[in-house]
Amino acid sequence: MASSHAKDSSFLGGRIPPEVEAMSKNLKDVDQEMFRKILKAVVSSLEGKDCREVMKSIAESSVIPQERLGHIVAGMYRVLSEAIRIPTSSLKQEAFKEDLRELRIPEDFITDFSSVVFGNRRAILDAATSQNDPHLPTIDEFKWRVDVSISTSSLARALQPSVLMQMKLSDGSFHRFEVPVSKFQDLRYNVALILKEMNDLEKRSILKIQD
Repeated sequence: MASSHAKDSSFLGGRIPPEVEAMSKNLKDVDQEMFRKILKAVVSSLEGKDCREVMKSIAESSVIPQERLGHIVAGMYRVLSEAIRIPTSSLKQEAFKEDLRELRIPEDFITDFSSVVFGNRRAILDAATSQNDPHLPTIDEFKWRVDVSISTSSLARALQPSVLMQMKLSDGSFHRFEVPVSKFQDLRYNVALILKEMNDLEKRSILKIQD
């Protein structure tokens, strides 16, 4: 059973992703010219470009078996994806390099990785990642009022207040719903609980990126 490398302050998280571990093992005997060709294709893919023909050409011209090549490509993609999700103000270049050294990645390859994450193409990668990441519509407008039903088909609900809400989302859709006061109190409690848990998590040193 393969051992998992763990490092609390790693940009990859507390447990190294399996595709990154597989990449580090399959980089043996890969020369820098081939590494840079693969890296260039992976970067283009992260920018949203179609790289199928480029990867096909690399696979056909390389002596690296396709299975090994697949591990390398997947690992590179994961390394860069994770790194560019972290602002450069939080992820320091030397810390990034040290994390890769811990994985026994050759120093020349680490330099190439670093030139992508901290180089002049970073703004393009950030923009492409932001555009491609899945996201839900946001709330543009929120209205509410308290309503009291004086007469209903159910006597038990007579004179019971309820909260009427309307949301307008960024995709232009409207959603209207009615919430009993008891459920509204549950909502308030659960939102407060989530905010407290988020605050507690932020205080834990394991989630802080060390300078």
